[in-house]
Amino acid sequence: MDKISHDTLLKQLNWRYAVKKFDPSRKIAAKDWELLEESLRLAPSSYGLQPWRFVVVQSSDLRKKLTPVSWGQQQVEGSSHFVVFTHLKALDEAYVERYIKEIATQRGIGVANLKGFHDAIVGDVVKGPRAAIAAQWTARQAYIAMGSLMTVAALLHIDACPMEGLDPVQYDQILNLGKTPYATVAAVALGYRAADDELQHAKKVRFAKKDIIHTV
Repeated sequence: MDKISHDTLLKQLNWRYAVKKFDPSRKIAAKDWELLEESLRLAPSSYGLQPWRFVVVQSSDLRKKLTPVSWGQQQVEGSSHFVVFTHLKALDEAYVERYIKEIATQRGIGVANLKGFHDAIVGDVVKGPRAAIAAQWTARQAYIAMGSLMTVAALLHIDACPMEGLDPVQYDQILNLGKTPYATVAAVALGYRAADDELQHAKKVRFAKKDIIHTV
């Protein structure tokens, strides 16, 4: 497998920025979108539990309803694709057992061989100390997938804008998530920057490496 060059990777990480204005006439090609979906499916999560669901909102009517509860941000309607990141509101043993069965099936091993792994998960986030903060824990997992999506998008020269400026409760209502086990945590708009989005020309501002990386 060919390795991505350091220059290419750094170039795209610097090229990426949180787009404020998308070109609504430009759409992500189907082949590229399939790869972006795979980046979500293959995103890492603690224990590999994948306690999330990604809602791709392509309905123009739904996007119009979401805009006012997204602080009026243009990216909701102007982007090619709009992904809402949702997380499990609670974790139970049934979900863990479903995951364990999936591992057994896909890897061709017996469920009994995974009992130790099953018990470790249940003893941690279902019945253990972290069970009380399971919703916060699953929400944090969704952010891992968000980072994966935006990095892959940058490598494909596809723009993105992560969005926390939204009302999760209103999102849940508009997207009919109330009766599901999932709740909104954030969103990402994807597409291509508008030529007149002035922010694309602004210098990326980051603290120096010595200020944020401490080797011990």
